[in-house]
Amino acid sequence: MGIETFDLIILGSGSGNSLVTPYWDDRRVAIVDSGAFGGTCLNRGCIPTKMFAYPAALSAVPAEAARLGVDLGFGGADWTGIRDRIFARVDAISAGGLHYRDVELEHTTVITEESRFTGTHQLTTSGGRVLEAETIVVAAGSRPALPDVPGVDRPQVHTSDTIMRVPRLPERLVVLGGGFIAAEFAAIFSGLGSSVVQVNRSPRLLRGHDATISERFTELASQHWDLRTGWTVSRIEDGPDGWVTVHLDGAAGATLELDADAVLIAQGRVPNTDRLDAAAAGLDLRDDGRLCVDEYQRLLAGGQPVPGLWALGDISSPHQLKHVANHDQRIVAHNLEHPEDLRANTLGPVPAAVFTRPQIASAGLTEEQAVIEYGRDRISVKVQDYGDVAYGWAMEDATGLCKLIADRQTGQLLGAHLMGHEAPNLIQPLVQAMSFGVDAHSMARGQYWIHPALSEVVENALLGLDVPDSGRL
Repeated sequence: MGIETFDLIILGSGSGNSLVTPYWDDRRVAIVDSGAFGGTCLNRGCIPTKMFAYPAALSAVPAEAARLGVDLGFGGADWTGIRDRIFARVDAISAGGLHYRDVELEHTTVITEESRFTGTHQLTTSGGRVLEAETIVVAAGSRPALPDVPGVDRPQVHTSDTIMRVPRLPERLVVLGGGFIAAEFAAIFSGLGSSVVQVNRSPRLLRGHDATISERFTELASQHWDLRTGWTVSRIEDGPDGWVTVHLDGAAGATLELDADAVLIAQGRVPNTDRLDAAAAGLDLRDDGRLCVDEYQRLLAGGQPVPGLWALGDISSPHQLKHVANHDQRIVAHNLEHPEDLRANTLGPVPAAVFTRPQIASAGLTEEQAVIEYGRDRISVKVQDYGDVAYGWAMEDATGLCKLIADRQTGQLLGAHLMGHEAPNLIQPLVQAMSFGVDAHSMARGQYWIHPALSEVVENALLGLDVPDSGRL
């Protein structure tokens, strides 16, 4: 088998797939991906999880309505109907994308095999095909991390890759982890009717978030499902009737056993660099396994950019977020097509949301980070409860909040953290202000805020900051 030569090789069919612009119409392009076409977001991440999260959130409506004097009922969820509706759409998009790239575009080839570097500009697939190109973009993504404990290979044990396609709704689900993936799936399955037990080693969930959000969410989560903190999984064994027993270790030699018909391991994600043999290309790696890139997304070897090698998305970014990968892709696409006019990847801040119950959104620095970077006396912090604005009164909301952090000297927003109804939507104007340098007072007083919309919680939080007066009334 001879060497196959291409003008561009893309490792990964997620965000990297969009690199195939009309610029490459008269060139040979290969997309190499052994997984479902379209990558994690489409097939196993953002899209299907949020399509589950919305119907699961509806299950909480009857309880909320009852507090307001409206009698609604929840009669259960049709798991197979929800699952099949979601994946009928997702799978069709994936199949359509594969057909378009591999069949309809004459200059593009899709290779559905694992591949690894066997030279700086050479790849060898698991089937023995040798591929070479002057330009290679690594967009190989990440995968769920698995603990090194006995029993993780049992069929009842799942990750986010598989849990959404189980044939029936688990009667009892054990969720191992305390990050955003664990929080979303705990809310989804508890909402749809599973008895959920979430297990976390540390006392707080969502520890990467601002402490105010993390602490309040941990308290609320314990009210929505069974939360066990201070425990670490030691092994998973077969139990009666096809169930499994999850063995946990706690402090001072304490042990705990939990029976479940399904287990979800949600303990973070790892970049797929260990499958690429980056050393064969001499590529630099960070301590967490990510590929090193410069500000233009060029791969580095010995601290220097390697001509023709680029990376984007989870494989190189500290932010495992689809919108970040998409922006990386736009940077790489421009730089590939305009090598004389390289653009740096400087966009910030990076917002993120957790579609759990209640929803959470954040951007910029946490209070702890702001204190370290600016000093306690330099920052102003305001926590505004949903329940203190008119729409919050209408909702009888007792848990939602908007927390803002700003520079006392300049009035610039440093961080925004929301938890509650529509938090991912409410944070967007704050992201806009942070991105375009609008100071907090100008943002609050330089526009009308609709009354009595829930967005007033953002307005009042801005007004509550101790920052310079912009002169607007």
